[in-house]
Amino acid sequence: MSEEVPAKGSILGKLVPARYVLAILGSIGMAIVYGLKVNLSVAMVAMVNHTAIHQLQQQSAGHHSIANATTSESNPVEQCSPPGGATNVTAKVEDGPFSWSEPLQGTLLSCYFWGYLVSQIPLAHVAENFSAKWVMLFSVAINVLCTLLTPVLTASHYGGLIVMRVLEGVGGGASFPAMHVMIASWAPPTERMVMSTIIYVGTSAGTALSILLAGVLSASWGWESVFYVMGALSCIWMVLWVFLVQDNPNKQRFISAEERHMITSSLGTETKVEHHPKVPWGKVFTSVPFWAILIAHTCNNFGWYMFLIEIPFYMKQVLKFNVASNAALSALPYFPMIIFSILLGKVLDTLQAKGKVSTTCARKTATSICTIIPGICLLILCYIGCRHYEAVSIMSVGIVAMGAMFSGFLSNHIDIAPNFAGTLVALTNTAATLPGIVVPLFVGFVTHGNQNISAWRIIFGVTIVLFALEFLVFAIFGSGAEQSWNRSGAQKEAEVKDEKTPLKDVNAPIKP
Repeated sequence: MSEEVPAKGSILGKLVPARYVLAILGSIGMAIVYGLKVNLSVAMVAMVNHTAIHQLQQQSAGHHSIANATTSESNPVEQCSPPGGATNVTAKVEDGPFSWSEPLQGTLLSCYFWGYLVSQIPLAHVAENFSAKWVMLFSVAINVLCTLLTPVLTASHYGGLIVMRVLEGVGGGASFPAMHVMIASWAPPTERMVMSTIIYVGTSAGTALSILLAGVLSASWGWESVFYVMGALSCIWMVLWVFLVQDNPNKQRFISAEERHMITSSLGTETKVEHHPKVPWGKVFTSVPFWAILIAHTCNNFGWYMFLIEIPFYMKQVLKFNVASNAALSALPYFPMIIFSILLGKVLDTLQAKGKVSTTCARKTATSICTIIPGICLLILCYIGCRHYEAVSIMSVGIVAMGAMFSGFLSNHIDIAPNFAGTLVALTNTAATLPGIVVPLFVGFVTHGNQNISAWRIIFGVTIVLFALEFLVFAIFGSGAEQSWNRSGAQKEAEVKDEKTPLKDVNAPIKP
C-alpha cells in the first residue's frame, strides 16, 4: 500500500480545487491529442502538388469524367447557387512538394486509426493496474514526438509519415481509457458529469483550434510550421502534467486536506489497496447496460463524424460556400458547444446532488439531447433546400446539441463499473472508431457523380435512423447503477443502495 503524502493545499487555492486543476489539464491534454490528430488533414492541402495530381487525373479519367459531368448536371433543380449570388471563387492553392495520388492521401489520413484500434484495450489495462497519469503522459508525448519528426521523415519517404501516424494513433488510443480511470479516482459522484464534460470537451476544442491554427500556419510559414509550432507548444503541457497531477487524491500533495477527505470519503477510497481485480470478461459481455453504452457510442460516433468530417463537404458541394467561409463556419459551432456541454453537466450534477434525478435519469436525459436534436436538425436539412444561412444555423444547433454526449453515455462506463472504467471505454471506443472509417466511404459512394441534395438526403436519412436506434436502446436499457461484477471477493454480491455513490465500500477491507 502506498503512503499518503501530506496535503499542502491546491496551487491555486480555493479558487480552483485540485480536482479541477486535473480536469483543466486533462481537457488541454485531450485537446492536444485531437488537435495533432487532425492537423494533417489541413496541412495536406499545402503538402501535395495539386498541378501534378490534376494532370494525372486528366490523363486517366478520359471519357469517364465527361460522363460524370453529364450526370451531375442532369438534375439542375437539386443544385444550389453560392450564397448571396456571389461567385464561388476559390483562391489558387500553391503546389507542395509531394505528388501523392488521392488513394495514397486517403491512406495517409486513415492509418492513424490502425494504431488507434489496436492500442486501447492493452493501454487501458496498464492505466487501471499501474498508472493512468503516466499512460496519459505517454499518449500526449508520443503524439508530440511524432508530430515534430513528421516534416523530416515525410521528406525522406511517405512511409515515414505512415509510421508517425500509426504511432500517433497508438498514443491517441490511450487517451480516453487513461482519463476515464483518472475521473473514476478523482471525481465525486455528484460532480462526475461536469468534470467528465470539462475534460472531454477538449476533444472538440482541440479539433476546432487545430483546423483554424493549421490553416493560418500553413498559409503563412509553410506546411512544416504546422507540425513544428503545434508540437513545440504541446511540450509545455507535459511539464505541468508531470508536476501538478497524480493518479489519485491520496498521492497528490497539491490538495487541501478537506478536499482530499471529501473526494475519498465520497468514493470509499480513504485507503486504497494496490491490487486491482481482474476484468470479468464474461460478465462484461453479458451486461445489458454495457451493450447499451456500446451501441449508443457507435451510433453516435457515426453522427459525430458526419457533422465533423462530412458536413463541411456538404457546405462546399451543395451549398457552394467558398473555402474561407467553409473553414470558419465549420469550426464556429464547436465553441458554443463547449459552453453548452459544461453548463448541462453542471445542471445535471446539481439536480443529482439535490436528489431531484438519479444518475440513470441524468445519463438518459443527456443522451436523449445528443440524439433527438441532431436527428431533427438533419431531418430539416433534408427539406430546407438552398437557404444557405438557415442551413448553417440548423447545422450549428445540431453540433451544439451533440455536446450533451459528454454528460451522457460517454461517461456512463464510470457509473456501472468504476474499477474497469478504462477497459470499458476502450471496448466501446474501439467499436465506435469503425464509423470514422465507414462514414467517408459511405458518403463517397452515395455522392459519386451525384453531388446534390437528393444524395445527401439519403446520407442524412441513414444517420437519423442510427440516432433513433441510439435513443431507443439507451433509453430502454441504459443504467447509471453500479453493476455487481464491478466488485470482487465478499463484496461482489453486496447490494448497491445508492447509485450516486457506486464506489462506496468497493475497496473496503473484507471482514473475516
